[in-house]
Amino acid sequence: MRSFSWVRCLVLAWAVVLAGSAHAVSVVFINPGKSDEIYWVTAAQAMAAAARSLGLELEVQYAQRDPLRMLALARALVARPQAQRPDYVVFSNDSATGAELLRLFDGSGIRCFMAFSGFTAAEEQQWGKPRQHFKQWIGSLEPLAEKAGYITGKALIQAGRTAHAQAADGKLHLLAIGGDRSTISSVRRNQGLRRALAEANDVVLDQMVYAGWSRERAAEKSAWLYDRYPAARLLWAGNDLIALGAMQTLEQRGGQPGKSMWFSGINTSAEAMQALKSGRLAALAGGHFMAGAWALVMLYDYHHGHDFADEGVQLERPMFVLFTPAMAEKFEARFGQGYDSVDFRRYSKVLNQVTNRYSFEFAPLLR
Repeated sequence: MRSFSWVRCLVLAWAVVLAGSAHAVSVVFINPGKSDEIYWVTAAQAMAAAARSLGLELEVQYAQRDPLRMLALARALVARPQAQRPDYVVFSNDSATGAELLRLFDGSGIRCFMAFSGFTAAEEQQWGKPRQHFKQWIGSLEPLAEKAGYITGKALIQAGRTAHAQAADGKLHLLAIGGDRSTISSVRRNQGLRRALAEANDVVLDQMVYAGWSRERAAEKSAWLYDRYPAARLLWAGNDLIALGAMQTLEQRGGQPGKSMWFSGINTSAEAMQALKSGRLAALAGGHFMAGAWALVMLYDYHHGHDFADEGVQLERPMFVLFTPAMAEKFEARFGQGYDSVDFRRYSKVLNQVTNRYSFEFAPLLR
């Protein structure tokens, strides 16, 4: 057994040497977000730090929240001369574009990896799993998004109970503004909220609507939600921008987030962290912006001879943490200038032979 491990180490080391001697491994990230959208900018910054740590070439292209632009970016990559195409492309199945992206890349020689959001159950039934229908689709990595909805929902409900925010009927009335109806990470966050609600018989969900992840649309939709449901004192949001937009509307009407109404959000923008520390946000979860960076660790290992298939080709890993104000302080202190302080090589199975299971939880990075 020991001799087998020694041989395996030698083979992997030789693979690293051979791969490194040819050219740097190149990866393109088709970013579904906007180039000024804090979550997706942060995700790209974390990927850039991981690429520097691992010696990968990373190119980021923003689709600006336009599904058609995502497909256009893919066509442009495939149209490049063979020598200028990347080794790998990373993308998210936002707005259900995943299957069409895989079809476009099929036969191009570019290996595909889905991160952040993967297929829904219906899409998987139609298109299969990685390495089945689309042979160059080698894997996927998703955060356990349901947990984000659950832990923020639980914390929001507890904040309402602590503040005695019940309506005249003795119940806590809650409004929900989700991201969108089709992206699997949005669907699962909503499922997490519903699990928290199912465990709370003192809470009524008055209505759930969708804001397309937009602060401006959340501000608009929250206005008529407040008019329609004046007894609601809790608002659960699918991301931080939605929460901030809804809080802004409340303040314009003379309300006070954290005093007259309580809000939760998801993501780690500086504005959301400040809102948590000041008490304007009652609950905030994040850490999943690292999914793309962790995907690069898996691609590094795959390219250097250690196939992540030993754990599975579709990985879902816990990445979310429920922030406290103290944790928000630590987050800002450690990552306020970027993510280069993280040694992503520590997470590689090729570079750390004792690692036999990927651990991508965010909480250890705050210790």
